Amino acid sequence: MRLVAIEEHFLPTEVRKAWDEAPGPLDPVSAVADGGINGERLADLGKGRIALMDEQGVDVQVLSLTTPGLHNLKKAPSVDLARRVNDSIAEVCSRYPTRFQGFAAIPTPDPDAAPLELERAVRELGLKGALVCGRTRDRHLDHASFRPMLAKAAELGAPIFIHPQTPLAEVREANYSGISSKADLAIAAFAIGWHYEAGLQWLRLAAAGVFDELPTLQTILGHWGELVLFYLERTSAVFARTLELDRSLSDYARNNLYITGSGMWSEAYLRRCLDIVGSSRLLFSTDFPYQYKPGGEPRRFLETIEIGDADREAFAHGNWDRLTGAIVQPDGCLGRAMPR
Repeated sequence: MRLVAIEEHFLPTEVRKAWDEAPGPLDPVSAVADGGINGERLADLGKGRIALMDEQGVDVQVLSLTTPGLHNLKKAPSVDLARRVNDSIAEVCSRYPTRFQGFAAIPTPDPDAAPLELERAVRELGLKGALVCGRTRDRHLDHASFRPMLAKAAELGAPIFIHPQTPLAEVREANYSGISSKADLAIAAFAIGWHYEAGLQWLRLAAAGVFDELPTLQTILGHWGELVLFYLERTSAVFARTLELDRSLSDYARNNLYITGSGMWSEAYLRRCLDIVGSSRLLFSTDFPYQYKPGGEPRRFLETIEIGDADREAFAHGNWDRLTGAIVQPDGCLGRAMPR
């Protein structure tokens, strides 16, 4: 069964350099997560990466620039880098057309340029949507300046993956400090803070009426829904009592949201997501290279979970093919999903 993994990261040297030169405060996570063997794997877009894909049983990786993307840069360098990063992704996809697809990097520091680059990346380069890291400095994804980018995604039929990034420095100081330097960063980032951040961005989109304004907009959350799904019943009830929205939060989750596991091989979490959003809303991912371990766990997880064959195929590739097959091409026709 063809296996498409949609949250698979890379990091070019020029982006690392831009991070170092960006106005502070800098995101502290990269120094911990993106060095050593991870750094080597993030930089490899060739035979080494493909060998690890084969070992994992992954047929296709959907490449994306790792967190925090271009979100903390100044306007001009973010626009230039977005074009160069997206051109690089497209070149790799052209070189290995059966092994790689891509999410666009978006220059969100320049909200005027963001929808233009999204359209170029999707229509001219053939990328499958965009990965954004939630807020851009102190502007959340629901900020009015980002609405044209979201509207362009809806127009194109291109999904937006909302990826975690580290909370603002003042949030880390208020909520995640005072234990030890290692514990503070772990809690603020990988353990819980990242996931609150990403889930909050999706909740803000719903609360701000974005899914009412753009009912066809499709979003993706990793890590089995970034905590949002597991509290959806209560949050949906609160929204219903306090907000004047066209639909319920549960309805937005079932119609505007896809969920992927990000290399968290938990059948219990998968079943909870199946119960909430259904099998047609699940996508596969390994969170390469961060969750990589030898032994072929991605393929083993897919083949051993107790779900029906149709749901297994949808999870492995069918839902992704259907989602990205709806992308509008320059001639107005719908894009074709890759053959099985």
